[in-house]
Amino acid sequence: MKSLRLILSNPRYFGPAWIFASLNILFGTWAIYIPIIRESLAIDKASLGFAIFFLSLGNFTIFPIASSLINKLGVGRASWIGSILICCAAIGPFLAPNYYWLIAALFIYGAANGFTDIAMNTLVTEIEKEDKQNFMSAAHGFFSLGGVFAGLGSFLILPLNNKILHILLGVFIVFLVNLSLHKKYTKILAAPIEKEPFKMKNFKPLFLLGVISFVIMGSEGAIIDWSGIFLQEVNVAPEQYIGMGFLAFSITMTLGRFLGDGISARIGSVKIVSLGTFMAIIGYGLVLSGTLFITILGFALIGLGFSAIIPELFRIGGNVKGVESSQGIAFIAGTGISGFLLGPVVLGFLAEHFSLQMSFGLLLVCAIIVLGASFVLKRKRSA
Repeated sequence: MKSLRLILSNPRYFGPAWIFASLNILFGTWAIYIPIIRESLAIDKASLGFAIFFLSLGNFTIFPIASSLINKLGVGRASWIGSILICCAAIGPFLAPNYYWLIAALFIYGAANGFTDIAMNTLVTEIEKEDKQNFMSAAHGFFSLGGVFAGLGSFLILPLNNKILHILLGVFIVFLVNLSLHKKYTKILAAPIEKEPFKMKNFKPLFLLGVISFVIMGSEGAIIDWSGIFLQEVNVAPEQYIGMGFLAFSITMTLGRFLGDGISARIGSVKIVSLGTFMAIIGYGLVLSGTLFITILGFALIGLGFSAIIPELFRIGGNVKGVESSQGIAFIAGTGISGFLLGPVVLGFLAEHFSLQMSFGLLLVCAIIVLGASFVLKRKRSA
């Protein structure tokens, strides 16, 4: 909790952490409206998966140029610009009058998310280096806290009865807070590193981490995008409960990330990956039980298990010798978003042609793969 106190006591840390929260407040609001938008546009699950593919494609497309853009703009200024971009782009999917406009809007929104994701993680990495303070996991906790805010916003679906008004309210709050804080970090620049010619060996330590990132972020994205529909169709949840799986997932994800920096210092990052993935495997078993509240409990357990894994990967990726922090983070983020790129399409196909239970069974298999990868990682680090 030391890193949480640090964030709450100093605007220099709270400003970047709020960008993390902003990203998921807006993305989470989109997530809870997926079933409603799907129904309003009369599209099937496979078509929805294909549309979400373009959200991920937008993320993935920006990665090759994001690092150079962030370095040119300055990491602090790039993070502020990213917060503006997501506010503008988040409205697009809610305004889409048809399926093709939805695809275009999601692509643009994905690109804005991808740029902001790399910028804000690089910003935290640079502040950690400069101030000798660790708060990466807690900053990701604010990302999850944004999901909690978005999940709580699901209670506004019926009173507002207007999806556009709902997202505009979220955009207004997010922008107003970022506007009040952006001067605390906009002048921060990435620390210069000793330039080296490109060497593949510099990236070798990142490859296994990239595999883990691919699976974990793909699974996270699948839960964000499909948990509402899972509760709606498999558990036959009432409309006011369709956001509860995402809310439970986000609450425990937030808690785990606020505790993650301290736990990492005590047990190490490899054990965090192993224990967290084992916890998620149990969680998937509960999700597949078919009972509403046990399923919600399962989503909560998955969130707790996955919570500290990605922050550790970003921290490691931003500190590889001979690799700029923005490049290392872009590599980890790129492999993760590749999971986003394939996951929704595969899950949508399986859900349409087989069942949602089979889709989530695939996520269970993926968690088992990560558990095996963590044992490989442990051997490599002890060798």
